Amino acid sequence: MTILRVIDTETTSLEGGVCEIASVDIVDGVICNPMSDYVKPPEPISIGSMALHHITNEDVADSPPIEAVIGRYLGADVYVAHNAKFDRSKLPQIAAPWICTMKLSRKLWPELESHGNQFMRYHLGVNANVPEGLHAHRALYDCYVTAAVLIEINRHARFTIAQMREITSLPSLLHTMRFGKHKGTTFEKIGATDRGYLKWCLANMDLDEDQKFTMQHYLQGD
Repeated sequence: MTILRVIDTETTSLEGGVCEIASVDIVDGVICNPMSDYVKPPEPISIGSMALHHITNEDVADSPPIEAVIGRYLGADVYVAHNAKFDRSKLPQIAAPWICTMKLSRKLWPELESHGNQFMRYHLGVNANVPEGLHAHRALYDCYVTAAVLIEINRHARFTIAQMREITSLPSLLHTMRFGKHKGTTFEKIGATDRGYLKWCLANMDLDEDQKFTMQHYLQGD
């Protein structure tokens, strides 16, 4: 029996520490074993993050640090997250393999305008069966959504765990430019009509690995 543990964190900021952790397991296609903990972070929660997840400094003031709670989240065979790179960076204690549902979504439906968790939920028409009292951008709520998205992805693709791990380990080939003068244009078209712009972006912009990989892909031969 393989346990896929879908995990999510809420943080003080994009660069900051964990203030909430949660998970659900997928066992034989069934979502089970929900867990959730407030965590006292190493720095105050930013106003921008409070506005997103509605966790305040008062909420976590008496909570244990991540080192005191992470133990009960360990032990699964494989961990799953939407944008796993982010959650993995916040939880270095987890040494097991990871699967990223965002990268799986990009692989299967590259043409979509977004591959965000909630976008994929509604695009795929899945019922996440989220318990009452939870809301979006809280860790446990997002775990239920990610788990439902993964189950639906595998109804379409029938990926093996090994295939999902491989997709997760590689950069994603992006479909559409999300910024700049060619925002909304496919990378394929930009590569055919304005290769100089892709070269300029690579030389001058702080790009993530997927953006770099995609631009380099469409500049092959230069």
